[in-house]
Amino acid sequence: MLPISSGGHSAYQDTFVSNFLAYYPDPFVLSKNTWDTIIHFWHLDLSSTDTLMQNLYSKYGPEPRLPSCMLRSYLLSIKLKITSITVWAAMLKECPLYAILSGFPVNNTPGVGTFYDFFNRLWQSDNNNFSPHKRFPKKKVKKGKKHGAKTPADSTSIASKLIPFFEGHPLKPNNPFSLVFKLYHQQFLNVSIKNGLIAPKHLAVAGDGTPIRTSARERKKRICDCKEKGIHNCNCKRYFFQPDCNWGWDSSRDCYFHGYHLYMFVSSDSHSDLPVFPLLERASRHDMLSFLHTFFSMQSYLPEFKLEKLLLDAAQDAGAVYRYCRKHDIIPFIDLNKGNTGNFIYKDSFTIDDDGVPICKLGLRMHHDGIEYARNRCKFRCPKSNRKQGCFCETPCSDAKYGRTIHTHLKDDPRMFNIPPRDSKEWKKEYDRRTSVERSNKREKNDYLLERGKHRSTKMWYCRLYAIMMLQHLDAWKIPTLEDFQKSFIKPSA
Repeated sequence: MLPISSGGHSAYQDTFVSNFLAYYPDPFVLSKNTWDTIIHFWHLDLSSTDTLMQNLYSKYGPEPRLPSCMLRSYLLSIKLKITSITVWAAMLKECPLYAILSGFPVNNTPGVGTFYDFFNRLWQSDNNNFSPHKRFPKKKVKKGKKHGAKTPADSTSIASKLIPFFEGHPLKPNNPFSLVFKLYHQQFLNVSIKNGLIAPKHLAVAGDGTPIRTSARERKKRICDCKEKGIHNCNCKRYFFQPDCNWGWDSSRDCYFHGYHLYMFVSSDSHSDLPVFPLLERASRHDMLSFLHTFFSMQSYLPEFKLEKLLLDAAQDAGAVYRYCRKHDIIPFIDLNKGNTGNFIYKDSFTIDDDGVPICKLGLRMHHDGIEYARNRCKFRCPKSNRKQGCFCETPCSDAKYGRTIHTHLKDDPRMFNIPPRDSKEWKKEYDRRTSVERSNKREKNDYLLERGKHRSTKMWYCRLYAIMMLQHLDAWKIPTLEDFQKSFIKPSA
């Protein structure tokens, strides 16, 4: 039969109070950390989960577990850093508090199979992975030549080809993780928006990729008979147990890893570094490929968001990205790839340095003298002049009293010329917020143990990733203090 939730979140709270006080008549003996978890989950309203997932259950048969309780229990396991569903199912039977906080009767908690049946309903596909298990083996990607260098790739060519393709062929929001995203969107992302933590109409996002190691080695087996024929190094298809994973280069640790390449977009102007949209790509993918795929996927899943600022590192430094941003009124804050820089001649033999600032004929950097937003250009003046004395250069290059001025137009080179300019305080202050995505990735991998999930399917990795993102939003919400909550909590039992 269909799951029936009578009373919604208030019914869950009433049931929790009665069961909690029955098993813990003196609740104040619990630790502060336990009370913090209780407060967070007490205010977590997951009643929409029952409505969104109701059609995924059969009308016949025994009454199923409430989807909201299953999701709440899974979030609680990750909150408590439990990485195994088997271990968590056993803990629900042993600890009454975990069962009560999840919303289950103490003597009737779900088993391991019930949890995986719930995950199967979350995943909108019969296949647990995007790719088939049988495919041809591939060589490892090339590693960077220096410490911190990423996999070599022609990012400029990639961007110039893929951006027009994605614009002409918009991605559709019908991936197998669509339901997981909808639960995250309606019950967490929208709540953060209502609380003023994210501004969807004036959004500034920071994007970056990070390696996700899923196993120490690549698990595969032969499905051909070449070995029996004496051919040991054939290129026939293999059966891969993790078909969406492969080998990638971890530039931060200077080593190869097997797994995914997680590309994450984070709201850079939120104080809690809140995640917005992720994608799990193959480990071998370059940051530029992952960025483009994730960026246009985010636009299809969140069309109501108005992006105003885009903060990226040097791996996404390509002219096509700047032109796209200018076309759609997005201000790019992208670090320059030092391998693609170099002085070039601009207007009357003036050269431009790596920050997009003109160099005068004496070899000095010219000074900022304002921005003309209406004309999309920045003004620079002679470094040996000021408004009071005029030009005091010994070899002036202009007859004007004010000294030589240069206007840099965005249309001439949107990659080098930015508004605000790269060497300005405004640009540096905004670009410093790009580290918000690195802090968010750190929380997912270190604080919530993302890589500790012992899964072999992309289905389970997406469920774990989105559950962690839900908890990141939950941690950022404003909740009552422990003292205020305990006072209001004890009142109903009086």
